[in-house]
Amino acid sequence: MQTGKQRQHGSVFMGMLVTVAVVAVMLMETGTLWSSVLQRERELELLARGNEIRRAIGLYYKAGNAFPKSLEDLVLDRRQPTVKRYLRRVYTDPLTGTTEWGVVPGPGDTIMGVFSQAKGTPFKQGNFAVINQSFTGQGSYQGWVFLYGSVQSNPATRVTPLGDQPTQ
Repeated sequence: MQTGKQRQHGSVFMGMLVTVAVVAVMLMETGTLWSSVLQRERELELLARGNEIRRAIGLYYKAGNAFPKSLEDLVLDRRQPTVKRYLRRVYTDPLTGTTEWGVVPGPGDTIMGVFSQAKGTPFKQGNFAVINQSFTGQGSYQGWVFLYGSVQSNPATRVTPLGDQPTQ
């Protein structure tokens, strides 16, 4: 009779192992799905912050017919008698978590636009707002360039990480 109980305990043990394996697979799938959801939210935040920085660069340019020399100039513009703020603060890149944006250099060491320096392929590949139509089909977040003005189609415009000096 002891042998029957041992077999029964073995069956229960095998059933528990199978149950644990199924739960582990389900948790793994849930983690993958959750990671995708978080990444899509970060992409939406990148679009919002990038467009806000592009808008601020445009307002800065219109106020003095010159591009900012740094992103801090968008937070505190001291060119006028009255201090103006085009951004509340220098936004962090939601994909990298830092304030280190890649920049599109303008004339005289100025900034005409920004982009994320994050590696990876965006989930969002289409259905962008009109101002972001050039992002369609980009294979990298670095292709999402938030550039003020119509120079975006100019192949001579060099894109460099913030802080790097463009080569002449």
